[in-house]
Amino acid sequence: MHVFVAGGTGVLGRRLVPQLVSRGHQVTATTTNKAKLGVLERLGADGVVMDGLDAASVGEAVAATRPDAIVHQMTAISMAHAGKPDMRHPDRWFATTIELRTKGTDHLLAAAEATGVSHVVAQSYANWNGIRQGGWVKTEEDPLDPEEGTKARPGAMAINHVEDAVVKAGGAALRYGGLYGPGATEDQVELVRKRQFPLVGGGTGYGSWVHLDDAASATVLAVEQRARGVFNIVDDEPAPVSQWLPYLAECAGARPPWRVPRWLARLLAGEVAVTMMTEGRGFSNAKAKRELGWELRYPSWRQGFREELG
Repeated sequence: MHVFVAGGTGVLGRRLVPQLVSRGHQVTATTTNKAKLGVLERLGADGVVMDGLDAASVGEAVAATRPDAIVHQMTAISMAHAGKPDMRHPDRWFATTIELRTKGTDHLLAAAEATGVSHVVAQSYANWNGIRQGGWVKTEEDPLDPEEGTKARPGAMAINHVEDAVVKAGGAALRYGGLYGPGATEDQVELVRKRQFPLVGGGTGYGSWVHLDDAASATVLAVEQRARGVFNIVDDEPAPVSQWLPYLAECAGARPPWRVPRWLARLLAGEVAVTMMTEGRGFSNAKAKRELGWELRYPSWRQGFREELG
């Protein structure tokens, strides 16, 4: 197949492109920075400069390529794009990513329709943001938390937009867990090493992780099988913060994280951070394993953290 990867130089795009190439697919991948075209060429892709927020730029890039499938991996989450993490104001921190998940998605779907591309796979998110009712582990049948009345509301609405629009168009929305691996977690690990990533309350909130290479392999399967619907792309072990954060610190050679009460964390980091660490819900990968035949190289973050950071 000829696969168009929008966002090919992001942390996941850089792992996805080589996997697609190794499976025999022709890949055209985009970047917003002309200086990164060489990176894409070294990964085996034809590089294209594209502004995902410019409808004409997206339309021209897709029309010139005429791919069989489009993969939407456009975000602006790294510090180079979004600046220092700001959990007090996620609406500001993720402002460009929110646009890419709304306007950028619409531009790609419009370009796909205009060019006759029949299948789109898009990045969604499933780390701690399951609905905060009922059990601690959610399936695709459970709604995501709408984050009503919080600074995380715009981001939650953007994720819903990606999923609704892409699934309506006959494509697949892949809810990646917390990504880790080369280029994905260095900022977090640095905070852990500086003991600036505390454990809030009892650390009872659950989260789900997935290694970049496993997220990429699931994406390849979704493209090849022309998958439709929503899939949780997470590892086998959703776990509370009280388990994964001290383990991450240990693997990183850091001292155990400080423990801070909820009221202090609310003052320092805001309500969203407290919710994530005390009430977050993890996710089940049973559907992706069953329907896509997905097999994980890193079934647990325990193995993955140790190999990446040990």
